[in-house]
Amino acid sequence: MSPHTEAEAPLPWHAAGWQLLRQARAAGRLPHALLVTGPPGVGKRRLVRLLSRSLLCARPDAGGLACGHCRECELFAAGTHPDYLEIGPDPESKSDEIRVDAIRRLAASDALTAHRGGHKVIVLDPAQNMNLNAANSLLKTLEEPSPDTFLCLVCEQPGRLPATIRSRCQELRVPVPSEPQALEWLRAHTDSADAETLLRLAYGAPLRALALEQENRRQENRQQEDRLSQRTQAFAGFIAVAGGTRDPVAEAVAWNDHEPAILLDWLYSWVSDLLRLASGHPAPRLINQDQLEALRNLAQRLEPRAGHLYLMQLMEARADGYGSVNRLLLYESLLVHWARIFRSRDPALRQPGWQS
Repeated sequence: MSPHTEAEAPLPWHAAGWQLLRQARAAGRLPHALLVTGPPGVGKRRLVRLLSRSLLCARPDAGGLACGHCRECELFAAGTHPDYLEIGPDPESKSDEIRVDAIRRLAASDALTAHRGGHKVIVLDPAQNMNLNAANSLLKTLEEPSPDTFLCLVCEQPGRLPATIRSRCQELRVPVPSEPQALEWLRAHTDSADAETLLRLAYGAPLRALALEQENRRQENRQQEDRLSQRTQAFAGFIAVAGGTRDPVAEAVAWNDHEPAILLDWLYSWVSDLLRLASGHPAPRLINQDQLEALRNLAQRLEPRAGHLYLMQLMEARADGYGSVNRLLLYESLLVHWARIFRSRDPALRQPGWQS
């Protein structure tokens, strides 16, 4: 029996990455800067936290995990370890940027020096949120690393980082587990009968699927519709707009209670599935398998090029962030565009009230 709780051990799909980190540390080849990448919900931050605890621990075990009992572990657990520092967006700012001041303070002070004789661990999260000035300032730190300082960048969109930053870090990609492994883990952590649907909606990421299930429970506890029911209703409107039986502006109003991050994620998955079905593949792997029949019928009417252009529009909307977006205008724009795709192929769907 392991002395560590589950939260103190790597997730099953982290095993290969954890082994690489252990071997690098044992051989004295642990990089001074590690870029940890992967999609949301695969446990990047959990892995980084385990590594940070291990580096600061005075007596890590044979598996490389922190002992949990030494003074260093006690300080870390209390959130007061002087050699552990997290850098992220200013919580008091409306912007989600990591600004240059935070990086300059890091480089200009003794923040890069270990106070307790071991490692100094600095976690920058989410790294893709650095503005250009912050990234340029960090580059100086990466070019002249301090001894025993370990810098970890957590990033879900490494393409947004300057190439000069990426080239000075060693990348560790946290993978999406296989579906059987993910389902085994998810079913051990929830009694939901919709585990497979939740996992597909989370694009195979188990922690994201678990968060969806927990959100469902919170919704149910407030005697509101759960997230899956809300998705089903929004999907029905999405299909109706394409079929010309629902005004896109009216549907945008119905969608206005949904957060953009959630709604755009649903839209992206629906259009992706439609394009998979339209490709002619005999057995495409779908995210929204529970809506197969409606998707299959609509895919027969979707012109692939128009579908791909619409998917690019959704990708741009997701990349722009949601801080100051007017969600109603966003939803109106997306749904009017969606209706036009099908009106252009079927003149019978043109209705005077939909012209814009």
